[in-house]
Amino acid sequence: MAIRQIRVVPDPVLRTKCDPIKEITPAIRHLVQDLLDTVDDPGRAGLSANQIGVPLRAFSYNIDGKIGYILNPVLEEKRGEQYGDEGCLSVPGLWYKTRRADYARCRGIDLDGNEVVLEGTGIMGRMIQHETDHLDGHVYLDRLEKDERRAAMKYMREHQN
Repeated sequence: MAIRQIRVVPDPVLRTKCDPIKEITPAIRHLVQDLLDTVDDPGRAGLSANQIGVPLRAFSYNIDGKIGYILNPVLEEKRGEQYGDEGCLSVPGLWYKTRRADYARCRGIDLDGNEVVLEGTGIMGRMIQHETDHLDGHVYLDRLEKDERRAAMKYMREHQN
C-alpha cells in the first residue's frame, strides 16, 4: 500500500495513549499493510501505529528477517534484564543504553480476530517493550537517566528541521 512518513519527537501523537481497535474494517487492513510496508526496511525493528500518525493499538515488527504485526497488544510478562543500545525511528540519530527486561510476551489479535502471542528475548524482547511503550504514549527517552534524557531532548530541539 504505502510507506508512511515517521512522526518524530515532539509530535504530540507520540505522547497519545492509543485506543484499542474495536472492529476490523478496510481502514484497519490498510493501516496494517502500511505498517508492514513501512517497517520492511533494513535497520527497522518495530513500528507503532502512532509513529505514522494513527493513535490505535497496533504495531509491526521486522526481527531476524521475520516481518509481522499485532493488533491490541497487551504486555503480559517481562523477566530478566538487558542493558544495551536502543534507538527509535521517532528519535532519529540518537542511541542510548537503555535498561529493559530480557524476556517479554504480549498477546493480541490478527486481522481475522485470532489470538496472537508474540514473545522473545534479546532484540525481540526489547522491541515488544519499546512498541508497547509507544502505544501507551511513551518514547524510550522516558526510560533514560535524567541527565541523559535532558541532553537527548536538547539535541532533538536543536536538530528539528
